[in-house]
Amino acid sequence: MAKTFATSLELPWVEKYRPHKLDDIVGNEETVERLKRIAQDGNMPHMIISGLPGIGKTTSIHCLALELLGPELYHQATLELNASDDRGIDVVRNKIKQFAQTKISLPPGRHKIIILDEADSMTPGAQQALRRTMEIYSNTTRFAFACNQSSKIIEPLQSRCAILRYNKLADDQVLARLLEIVKLENVQHNSEGLGALIFTAEGDMRQAINNLQSTVAGFGFVNDINVFKIVDQPHPLVIQKILSSCTTDKNIDQAIELLDSLWIKGYSSIDIVTSTFKVAKSLPGIDEKKRLELIKEIGFTHMRVLEGVSSYLQLCGLFAKICDL
Repeated sequence: MAKTFATSLELPWVEKYRPHKLDDIVGNEETVERLKRIAQDGNMPHMIISGLPGIGKTTSIHCLALELLGPELYHQATLELNASDDRGIDVVRNKIKQFAQTKISLPPGRHKIIILDEADSMTPGAQQALRRTMEIYSNTTRFAFACNQSSKIIEPLQSRCAILRYNKLADDQVLARLLEIVKLENVQHNSEGLGALIFTAEGDMRQAINNLQSTVAGFGFVNDINVFKIVDQPHPLVIQKILSSCTTDKNIDQAIELLDSLWIKGYSSIDIVTSTFKVAKSLPGIDEKKRLELIKEIGFTHMRVLEGVSSYLQLCGLFAKICDL
């Protein structure tokens, strides 16, 4: 018993604070409302939930399954397969089919649920094999796919499913959940630290919570400097100073000096370009037309860096072009 208790204390925060009810899910209120109606009616269709990583797709399906089946039948009547499992055609023919054929006594109107996480990683052959399985066993078994891109799921499967789309979470929604965790875990923090977590997560709740726990484990105090050390990204204030030197002061020497300070610390071209793009989206004091030109130049440099031309010269060229805008 003591061993079990100790293990639960050591859970990662992302698991410890994972919602177990649809009411606890943050963001995407309209889509979650549809899931709540499905839970009330009890008749779950085959479904695809698509959206960015870390915004609650898989958690939503598990919450729905728990509300439909209840805690006693949930583990017995739910099969989850993740991208880390082998999900070729043999798994569909054997494991999925075997589970679909298993007889489990469920309340009237309830079905067994097969959850396929990261479904866009399934091979086309496995997806084709699923078509017939879904049709044959639809009276007793329902399929729920979670994926980042629904376009990677073949059309015949898409036509058999209700498609729900999740958007990335708003900053205030991520902040609200972080404040809850900070209070429950009694974390020492300041507002700049929470702002840094939100900036680096970009709407990904899982990343925000993981970065929070890593910062607490590494430094004990959550402030902006510690967060950016943990996520290993250049501090956005330095990037903002570089962009202001280029756009407002037209001072390329100062911009290169600040760039050198980042380069010496060991940040790669991709780190600096990615952070520059994030900061440029909300850079104060420039009009919309100039902002679009700025983002276009950053985009071209980003493309060259991804193609392998990740040199210091590319970054100098980028900031020189921004000075000329």
